[in-house]
Amino acid sequence: MTSGMTGGMTGRKGGGPLRVLVVDDHTVMRAGVIALLASEPSIEIIGEAADGRRALELTARHTPDVALVDLRMPVLDGVATTAEIVAHHPRTRVLILTTYDTDAEIERGVEAGAIGYLLKDTTREQLADAIHAAARGETVLAPRVAERLVARMRQPVQVPLTARETDVLNAVADGLTNAEIGQRLVIAEATVKTHLLRLFAKLDVNDRTRAVVVAMERGLLRRPSG
Repeated sequence: MTSGMTGGMTGRKGGGPLRVLVVDDHTVMRAGVIALLASEPSIEIIGEAADGRRALELTARHTPDVALVDLRMPVLDGVATTAEIVAHHPRTRVLILTTYDTDAEIERGVEAGAIGYLLKDTTREQLADAIHAAARGETVLAPRVAERLVARMRQPVQVPLTARETDVLNAVADGLTNAEIGQRLVIAEATVKTHLLRLFAKLDVNDRTRAVVVAMERGLLRRPSG
């Protein structure tokens, strides 16, 4: 996560502390974040909201420098709230602050326009640093989140299989020969070979056995029962 010094940091370019909005539907968690930042002279909490709709109202009224937004909330969730703030209040940077670190949740938050994604085990110093970094326009990611994003980017791009290719692959997994696959699917043996070549290219493999193994690893093929 972006690092830096807290406490002695100045606030906005125009002087004064950074103005922060805290958005979380859990009262205790919201109060905890506010209490955590209370000792930071360079940060001022200008409001709090228990749902996304209220967060948008406060953002329009106060134009905070940074909005700390939870993901799962009633009325309007964190992703929709983030997208609305980014679209209509570009001066406000959004930092996701949540307990959820799955690939899907991270991608949704980042795609909505959040400048950072933090987890709720973040320390006071880390949170304060992140708020200042976000206000400067810097991307801020919790280490665990950054690791997941990097790992996801390194995964090979998966090209989806067609329905017919999936049928052929299932038949291969059942141990059928090309001729038997043709009979099952009522297609010519030459067409079966064509489908297999396309499958090998999409799965980046060179033989039938490896194709089945890779397809199962990627969840593209049903696993045999029993």
